[in-house]
Amino acid sequence: MELLEVEVTCPDKDSARAIAGACLKARLIACANLLPKVESLFCWQGQIDSETEILLRMKTPRPNFEAVCTRIRHHHPYALPTIIALPITAMGPGVADWVAQELQAAKICD
Repeated sequence: MELLEVEVTCPDKDSARAIAGACLKARLIACANLLPKVESLFCWQGQIDSETEILLRMKTPRPNFEAVCTRIRHHHPYALPTIIALPITAMGPGVADWVAQELQAAKICD
């Protein structure tokens, strides 16, 4: 199974938790990490801007990427959330098996 780490910055913990929760309940991701106080610098509407944001990182199989993006866009307050995916080339022993188990549709996660 080819796995990706999907990353998106969020303006606050509530929006990051909402996105992660929606993806977990839909069994699209195995887990999520919220990294607080990430400083983002960017050009927006012709000006250099900066924000302190939450970096949301989620592990998912490649076939789930578009569905994860749809959930992010639905729950994200930004007009254009920056969504990127990085291939996971290696994991610790047993982690890939755990990810596969967690993504089984029959499992319940509330």
